[in-house]
Amino acid sequence: MILPIAPVQTLGVAPLVLALMAVLAYAVAAWPTRSPSRLPAPALVAGWLLHAVLLGLDIGGWGRGEPGARLGFGPVLSLTVWLVLAVHEIESRFMPLPGVRRVLAINGAAVVLVAWAFPGEVRAAASVWAPVHWLLGVASYALFGAAVLHAWMLDSAERQLRLRKAGASGAFGLAPAGMPAGPMGMPLLRLERLTFRFVEAGFVVLTGALLLGVATAAQWRWDHKTVFSLLGWTVFAALLLGRQWRGWRGRRATRWLYAGAVLLLLAYVGSRFVFEVLVPRG
Repeated sequence: MILPIAPVQTLGVAPLVLALMAVLAYAVAAWPTRSPSRLPAPALVAGWLLHAVLLGLDIGGWGRGEPGARLGFGPVLSLTVWLVLAVHEIESRFMPLPGVRRVLAINGAAVVLVAWAFPGEVRAAASVWAPVHWLLGVASYALFGAAVLHAWMLDSAERQLRLRKAGASGAFGLAPAGMPAGPMGMPLLRLERLTFRFVEAGFVVLTGALLLGVATAAQWRWDHKTVFSLLGWTVFAALLLGRQWRGWRGRRATRWLYAGAVLLLLAYVGSRFVFEVLVPRG
């Protein structure tokens, strides 16, 4: 049973206006153009900035007048995609990728609407370490999200190369391995290394989040969040060990990455989606 939520009454009119403005900016950034245009890039930055203000009003509680953060699957998805967009904005200064920009803009618009429709609930921090644990968890989501984005680019480029449809330039403007990259491209070997740098960083942050959660938990519980988090951590550990000891590369490595990301997504976002949307409330 899916329960309707009255988002305007929950979040107020001002955040709704900001959400619509952010969605509009993201839509401009995602709109396909046949000729080169300077509009999509600043539109993506505008959407990202509006998204940041919206997150401050929503999760951070700016002007809410009550303690605690608004948590739920919608706000967490929104913050995760916003952080991935932040990574892209930094990377785009060195490697413009219009195809990736459109994908991220579409996802940015989608999560803004999801967070507006399903805003979660305000929760006070259980301890002084709870916000740190939560931020580490979301940061690991974002790092693995950036890794998944790069793995998807890598898989697409390698698939086009195998089919001999990429020519001298790979998918998303990437140069084939062993060939020098142009001003708009990146060698595949470099992209692969960058992908797993994100995996390694995400694994370290996720490990810190889990250790902090164990150390500060008043009582250990084997709930959905714990089980899926540990399963995801195990998959990422196996991926890094397999890559280090057995030289896993290509599709085998990215499949493990996708599997770990799905498990980690189910840990919080999936369980909160079930409790907030699918499970009837009393």
